Amino acid sequence: MIESVQSGIVTPISLTDSEVEFYKREGYLSLPGLVDSRAVERLRNEVFAVLEANGVPRAGLNRATETADKLRQCPQYLAGSALDELINGDATLAVAARLIGGTAHRYLPFTAVKAGGGGGTMHFHQDNNYTRHDPALGSINLWVALGDMTPENGCLQIVPRSHRAQLDSRSSDDGDTHRQVDVDPLQCLPIRMRPGDAVAFSRWTVHGSGPNVTEEPRVAYALQYHRDDVRWLDTETDSWRLLIETPRMATPPVTTLGPG
Repeated sequence: MIESVQSGIVTPISLTDSEVEFYKREGYLSLPGLVDSRAVERLRNEVFAVLEANGVPRAGLNRATETADKLRQCPQYLAGSALDELINGDATLAVAARLIGGTAHRYLPFTAVKAGGGGGTMHFHQDNNYTRHDPALGSINLWVALGDMTPENGCLQIVPRSHRAQLDSRSSDDGDTHRQVDVDPLQCLPIRMRPGDAVAFSRWTVHGSGPNVTEEPRVAYALQYHRDDVRWLDTETDSWRLLIETPRMATPPVTTLGPG
């Protein structure tokens, strides 16, 4: 169970029934202005501090390198920080709970920073092709923009209604561990966002992003939650296990940033 944090970071939103129905039908929902604009810079600075403490200097994100060619992901965040409020605050949990239809439990939050100067493509994929959740609609991603998001800087792209089926996946074209699905580029909808905007999508929703060809890093934060009844497939034992009883990831806040 998440110990919720009273938050002024996230703007309380009362989603309508039609918005919830749109999410279920299309597999995603835009949430403009989810984060208070006055909190964006504080969140950005904390994201850079997390990466810096884990060996990724901010200056190195201004251009793509061999070690920063795609996405810089780190799940650490300090207790009592703005990120803690974003992840565990009542307003965030309420949005997630409304869309999944039950109490929201924290799964995996992480930084989503793509280097400038050519930070590479994140191949299109379905999250449920990695760790299987069932029911998949009982889990959700909330992807928060902490800067302008455009096709030029590698904004998130989503394939509407792609959450209705599991697609065949394969190893990515560049040989990493990513599980890629092949989709028609004309079906991929760029999600343009302003700082503080967010988008929700399910674990079966196909998503990815293109390269960041601007000079500045693309800064975002990814949040993931699940409902009480969601199970995950333990591939080591080939058995389904309840996430709230055997959490694969819970990612609580830490007292000190850094490796280990």
